[in-house]
Formats: sequence, structure tokens, C-alpha cells
Amino acid sequence: MTSTDLHTTLRSIFDARDRANMQPTIDAFLAVLVEHPDEPEVLYEVGGAYDTAGEEERALGYYERAMAKGLEGDTLRRCLLQYGSTLRNLGRIDESIAAFERARTEFPESDSLRVFHALTLHAAGRSDAAVAALLELVADRIDTPELARYEAAIRGNAAYLASVDAAS
Repeated sequence: MTSTDLHTTLRSIFDARDRANMQPTIDAFLAVLVEHPDEPEVLYEVGGAYDTAGEEERALGYYERAMAKGLEGDTLRRCLLQYGSTLRNLGRIDESIAAFERARTEFPESDSLRVFHALTLHAAGRSDAAVAALLELVADRIDTPELARYEAAIRGNAAYLASVDAAS
């Protein structure tokens, strides 16, 4: 199977998934994994299927293997987001924060990473930092005349909240 064929197969399995019944998707991805046991994107997709099915502990191992096998690009960004979120959902908050910090370093322009990092900060009891991160995202990405008028205030509040968090 060529790389293009593999990507097409993975995409068709993903597109056919039923979030309420993930077992057929898991089975389909596992069948591809038998043929491509060291392919990082296949490992990532298996992890994602288990994650969606609510089997977070099992998902983590696949995410970790995918990253160890050299996952890269946008798929790595998605994997890091899902990995960090899964760690958060399992109550492994410090590991989740570390995963998001790594992800934000590697993908500084990713809005989705910024949002899910904020969720993890909130879960860690760092509400000031979480709100600061979301205010920064608003100031950076929502371009309306109404918000532009208050951009300095939004950024000032974000900086203040970040400093309150840092002092805690």
C-alpha cells in the first residue's frame, strides 16, 4: 500500500465512524495496524478511536507509540492535543500541562492547542491563567471593530491575570 493509499484508507475509516459505536472503527484501524505496525499515523488513529470510545488509558499508549515512531506535522499537533486532553481527563494534570507546553512550543500558532491548554490550566485550578490564555486568543484572533477598540484593555487584563497566576 502506498503512502497515499494508506492515508486514503485511514481517512475513509475515520469518515465512516459512528461516535456512538466505535468498535467497528477500532476494528478497522487495528486491521490496518496489523499491516503497518510501525506507521505513526496508524498508531495515532488507533489511539484516537480508543479515546473516542472512552478507553482513554488504552489510547495513551497508542499516542505515545505514535510520537515515539516519529509522528510529525499536523498529525503530531492533533496527537499532542488529544494526548494532553486525555491526560487531563484521567486526572494527570501535571503531565497534561507538560504535553500542552510541548505542543505550544512546537505549534505556537495553533488556536486549538491554546483553547485546550486553557482547559487544562482551569482543571489544574489555575483559573486566572486559563482566562488569561483565552483573552490572549480573543485579542489575537477575533478581529472586529468593537473588540479592536478594547484590545489594549483585553491584553492588559490578560497580562494581569497571568501575573496573578504566576504569583500564586
